[in-house]
Amino acid sequence: MSAIAKMPVKARAASLKTVADLETARLVPANSGLEAVAEKYAIGITPAVLELIDRNDPADPMALQFVPSAAELLTTPDEREDPIGDLSHSPVEGIVHRYPDRVLLKAVHVCPVYCRFCFRREMVGPQGLGTLTSAELDAAMDYIASHTEIWEVILTGGDPLVLSPRRLAGLMERLRGIEHVKIVRFHTRVPVVEPERIDAEMVAALTSSGKTTYLAVHANHPREFSAVAKAAFKALVDGGVVLVSQSVLLRGINDDVETLAALMRGFVENRIKPYYLHHPDLAPGTGHFRLSIEEGQQLVAALRGRISGLCQPTYVLDIPGGYGKADIGAATVSAGDGCFRVRDWQGEEHAYPPG
Repeated sequence: MSAIAKMPVKARAASLKTVADLETARLVPANSGLEAVAEKYAIGITPAVLELIDRNDPADPMALQFVPSAAELLTTPDEREDPIGDLSHSPVEGIVHRYPDRVLLKAVHVCPVYCRFCFRREMVGPQGLGTLTSAELDAAMDYIASHTEIWEVILTGGDPLVLSPRRLAGLMERLRGIEHVKIVRFHTRVPVVEPERIDAEMVAALTSSGKTTYLAVHANHPREFSAVAKAAFKALVDGGVVLVSQSVLLRGINDDVETLAALMRGFVENRIKPYYLHHPDLAPGTGHFRLSIEEGQQLVAALRGRISGLCQPTYVLDIPGGYGKADIGAATVSAGDGCFRVRDWQGEEHAYPPG
């Protein structure tokens, strides 16, 4: 039996989804005045996350990731509703085809938690784009089947692991029949924020296509490696899922070399290969999380001599406008005064921040 299968089954406690829930849980003061934020951006804090929050620390890195603040109502001229240009590369609903050999499949637009820095915050949550209809999913699958250059399908959203194992197995069965698809990748927070979902049935669903299955685990702080999260990681790896990491470089949460080093070591210790460290995107109301590129480059450079090569992520920027990711540890040229020229995967250069 897997480690996760041995864990006692408990009834799931309710997640926090409203300002009143946050006030009752003492995460924000009474009469916090956060209703305007809640009307604009979804709230979601699972019991697993709540256990990791230190209510006595006003600068707690776990609270900063998930508890809303009035700063989210402040926007800058550079920020945009679709900061990485998903919509400009969406030939049919639910598909983003930015690179030739891979597509995103966004089957669902809800998450178990709502990160306050989310780059898709205008699209996810109860007020967002919703789950694909049967007809939309059929059209998305037909698109994948008709484009033989597609080697990898990346299920994202929203968080695809909010779907039941039965529905995930159905998706994987449809991908099984598409011969040119060899890799299926999932992007998810679930092993950290709702680890009880990672049971034997879920692992079986994730691997049921017969394709090679990768799962990108999103975590931003070493405190996220709880005992139950580690058990979920173990169940996934032992079940045949290859794990890689993705993290966002965030002011006040992981913007020091000691925290970043502990985070990357934590991934490796749990058989998760560090993959991407994202520069925060220009999503509305997220300016309080963003560092400058220069600050990020200094932090990544400091990691080089401090931790094993196994622990080194690639520091990337999703170029605004839909031009794809750039390795900004290596592929940028500073133009002075905090402005950069960023080279995309096709060799074109773009101003950042965009003019």
